[in-house]
Amino acid sequence: MSSNADTNLRPDYDQELQDLADYLLNDSIPSQEALKTARLCLMDTLGCALLALRFPECTKHLGPLVEGTQVPQGARVPGTSYRLDPVKAAWDFGCALRWLDYNDTWLAAEWGHPSDNLGGILAVADHLSQKQVAQGKPPLLMRSVLEAMIQAHEIQGILALENSFNRVGLDHVLLVKVATTAVVAKMMGANREQLLSALSHAWVDGQALRTYRHAPNAGSRKSWAAGDATSRGVRLADMAMRGEMGIPAALSAPQWGFYDVLFSKTNKDQQIKPPEKQRLDRSQAYGSYVMENILFKVSFPAEFHAQTAAEAAVILHPQVRDRLDEISRIEITTHESAIRIISKTGELNNPADRDHCLQYMIAVPLVLGELKAEHYENGFHAAHPELDRLREKMEVKENKGFSADYLDPEKRSIANAIQIFFADGSCTEKVAVEYPLGHRRRREESISFLEEKFADNLASCFVPQRCQEILEVFRQKEGLDAWPVHEFVDKFVG
Repeated sequence: MSSNADTNLRPDYDQELQDLADYLLNDSIPSQEALKTARLCLMDTLGCALLALRFPECTKHLGPLVEGTQVPQGARVPGTSYRLDPVKAAWDFGCALRWLDYNDTWLAAEWGHPSDNLGGILAVADHLSQKQVAQGKPPLLMRSVLEAMIQAHEIQGILALENSFNRVGLDHVLLVKVATTAVVAKMMGANREQLLSALSHAWVDGQALRTYRHAPNAGSRKSWAAGDATSRGVRLADMAMRGEMGIPAALSAPQWGFYDVLFSKTNKDQQIKPPEKQRLDRSQAYGSYVMENILFKVSFPAEFHAQTAAEAAVILHPQVRDRLDEISRIEITTHESAIRIISKTGELNNPADRDHCLQYMIAVPLVLGELKAEHYENGFHAAHPELDRLREKMEVKENKGFSADYLDPEKRSIANAIQIFFADGSCTEKVAVEYPLGHRRRREESISFLEEKFADNLASCFVPQRCQEILEVFRQKEGLDAWPVHEFVDKFVG
């Protein structure tokens, strides 16, 4: 027999894909803590999307590809009057909810924002609920949305715990695509074979690079990349439901699979595994761990590694606001991931550049005592040259203890410290903040602020009466679960 030929024996699906499918088909009931947190996450994510509708750079992306198109039983985009096919609706809602970098966060070996998946989840759920009612069937209930959110959070978050896609140059929205594909296919009624097919296509799909998140190429794509990923997840799930065949060795195929093509980069960094050992690591079973431990952005629309830095800057604001011209040096002590992702010098070219600059996110609250989405805009930046002058005086150093605690599963801190030195030799105290509002260790403290944030975001989009109606829905807590999805979405139609 010739050796110049491949052995064409079709393999079983990769074990990692089978584990995901089995988790999705497991009918175990989520913990009460996971459900309670999912309701908060739903509330917060919707609010983030509504606030983003104030920004033309976001809204220019929204709406049907062919102007005026209306889709029967189409999915609605909260805060708008659009009724779109679920793929485009997922793109639009996913774009809006992520635009201001204000929704929830997960930090581990990989970073990400698991609520990005709500773009695909809510779009598909709204369409399915309307369709079922039109067919004389019971509507889909919001409990299904919450359960899908819990599973999507878990898939994205567990895969992020020990697998650093960023270290091989891939963007974390890869995990949004995988998680959305998985839970949306389940919502559509996928069996095990269809789930495996959908998941295999999500992994074998072309994956986004992180180029647009880092200096000097940071730009607005980072604000719509997750919308693009969750939308693609809906499309791949739909294809699987139409009978598209799967790719069993999407991960492990020698030379052609995800591992060998995209996950085997080697360099001098010892944290990169050698190619022959580059596989997805997972040390715990899928459950509801991620939703229970998710991080909310309560205080600032800022990249999460800077949340405690901004909080420290707000604390220092009263001591420095009248002495800005006397500052000689600002010492920032942080963790390794913050240095790698958001520490930058030089010109900041656009809002996306600024909301991923540690130094800028410290300078604004030092000067103003607050940090809002408007503070990243070009006009605001141009009107406040003192911000760049402060940035030039900043020195960023790593605290090895902060870096270790960031990765410690018992802590998962996101610590930053700031100390300011003046020309006369005096200095402020060193202000360190380990855990931001929104961290599980400060969860109860955070809830009232999270609800206030939601109310403010609602008011940016709706009249007071509508705001009160929506707030009342969320005050029902467990009662929210029994709402028909399409009736829930009705509340948010612009």
